[in-house]
Amino acid sequence: MTTFVLPADAVHESATLCDYLVDRLDSDDIVHAVSTDIEANSPQARRDSEDAQNAIYARLGAIATVERHTETAESQPAALRSVAERTTADEIIVSNVAAEADKYDISHLFENAMCSVVVVAGAVS
Repeated sequence: MTTFVLPADAVHESATLCDYLVDRLDSDDIVHAVSTDIEANSPQARRDSEDAQNAIYARLGAIATVERHTETAESQPAALRSVAERTTADEIIVSNVAAEADKYDISHLFENAMCSVVVVAGAVS
């Protein structure tokens, strides 16, 4: 059993991560789809997060257990680290899509990481 933590704030990023992860999953694996509820989030950003979580569930839910989380945090890396610590995750998987779009600095995930951090290359849309 492997426990994965994925960001779920943008559908395109989630799709990239699902493409990477789908062939690695086993039926006893757990995927945690993490949206970040930052106070400044607009209603559109919240809908995007819900859509991203739904995309992860639709793509991976038939293969493994998918749990959805909405974390109140100062940033997406902080939310991912929080869920990873609580769930004793084996891997946090992110894409360079958010980094290239200046959405967040993925280097913060490597600070005091309690598990492996994988950065998946993907096209910025």
